[in-house]
Amino acid sequence: MPEQCYLAVDLGAESGRVVAGLFDGTRIRLEEIHRFTNGPVPVADTLRWDVLRLWSEIQTGLGKAAQSFGNDAVSVGVDTWGVDYVLLGRGDEMLGQPYNYRDPRTAGVMDRCFSHVPRKEVFAATGMQFMPINTLYQLIAMQQANPQLMALAQRFLMMPDLFHWLLCGSQVVEFTNATTSQCLDATTSDWAWDMLRKFEIPTNIFPEVVSPGTKLGKLRVNVAERCRIPRLDVVAPATHDTGSAVAAIPTEKTGTANWAYISSGTWSLIGLELPAPVLSQRALELNVTNEGGIDGTYRLLKNIMGLWLVQECRRAFERAGKSLNYTDLTHLAAEAKPFCSMVDPDAAEFLAPADMPAEIVKWCQTRGRPAPADEGEFVRTALESLALKYRMVLGWLEELSGSKVDVIHIVGGGSQNELLNQFTANACGRPVVTGPVEATALGNVLVQARTCGALSTLAEMRSVVRASSAPKHYEPRDQSAWSAAFAQFCELLEFRL
Repeated sequence: MPEQCYLAVDLGAESGRVVAGLFDGTRIRLEEIHRFTNGPVPVADTLRWDVLRLWSEIQTGLGKAAQSFGNDAVSVGVDTWGVDYVLLGRGDEMLGQPYNYRDPRTAGVMDRCFSHVPRKEVFAATGMQFMPINTLYQLIAMQQANPQLMALAQRFLMMPDLFHWLLCGSQVVEFTNATTSQCLDATTSDWAWDMLRKFEIPTNIFPEVVSPGTKLGKLRVNVAERCRIPRLDVVAPATHDTGSAVAAIPTEKTGTANWAYISSGTWSLIGLELPAPVLSQRALELNVTNEGGIDGTYRLLKNIMGLWLVQECRRAFERAGKSLNYTDLTHLAAEAKPFCSMVDPDAAEFLAPADMPAEIVKWCQTRGRPAPADEGEFVRTALESLALKYRMVLGWLEELSGSKVDVIHIVGGGSQNELLNQFTANACGRPVVTGPVEATALGNVLVQARTCGALSTLAEMRSVVRASSAPKHYEPRDQSAWSAAFAQFCELLEFRL
């Protein structure tokens, strides 16, 4: 078949890009068209997203796509991170610049909520991991701090849905991202109306929830004219970036639970793909989450802080006058002493610290543990601790699913960190398969290709990924040392083996 072009807008917490997916019927390749920076913007005492600049960058990318591919582009779709949202008022006026999930306004909100609606009831309704960044607590914080602004809201959209609205005028929320909000009912796949009312969140703002692969409309006339591109179909992919990434995992075991995935980046999301959510008491105790996937599947997973610790250490080193790239830092970590220290990557102190290395030292000293002493030790501590947390969570997932995991797939930008990949194999005692690095963009364009009739099933989409990529394999090493380290890690986190 002639090569078809699908455009993915892939927005992450640090950067965004517009990518062309070029599919010949057997293999798919990606071509980056436009890349731009992203990140929280301090505004007074708040953290916001500069969505107007992001929209400008997206239009620049579409203009470049028009120059490169002309009339060959078929459709466009957007994926982003989860939980954050935008409110539209009367006349579709955006009510302020949207908050970044690390904004401190949600501090303490989650725990106070449980006196109003018990934790168990919230989990039974939504199946979501309890994190202060969840949309639910962001909305409650806004309702409490600024009820006048909330009263003006006519429509709630999550981040990818905002950009789809800007592209084509649709006002819907796509399923996979909706499930990150802790506002969606895990059994009905509709909004958790009763729970939302109990929290006194206005329910009239929530729009229709649509499935990944839904055609949302044609590109707005004025957008097409500005970008000099045809009026493409706008298609909702799995708009949560992890949902798109998991869709592009090159497993041959679609439909089984004996493989696990890690979407590795600023956050690490480790999980299984299951046919239904797990809403048991044990799932509540372990604080896992059930996020939506392709074809009504659920991703039973745990959010882990991920490479955020390394990213923030690097920023701190730069402020201190030491400019080290990630390759330099990984080399220093490889040369550092093994298990010189350990931390819980998910400790609240590491969510938004002013100085990550100082916070790590303080965390260790408070617990009577040795602290890292130089750049290599800080990074090695972060990577080893992350791998040990993977092992802990993998055991929980096996317990909840009743299935033993035989292999771990790592995708996303973090899969390029070969030291962490090897640490993961060592810590978990399972083979690790890495790649594709660009899983999120691949999943985005493959869903579009399926919507346009070029593919039919999730398994077929994954067969295209296998035909188009060359994964790397890592086998477990040093099992006795890592098992001993895991026992210490569990003791440190006060978790019983």
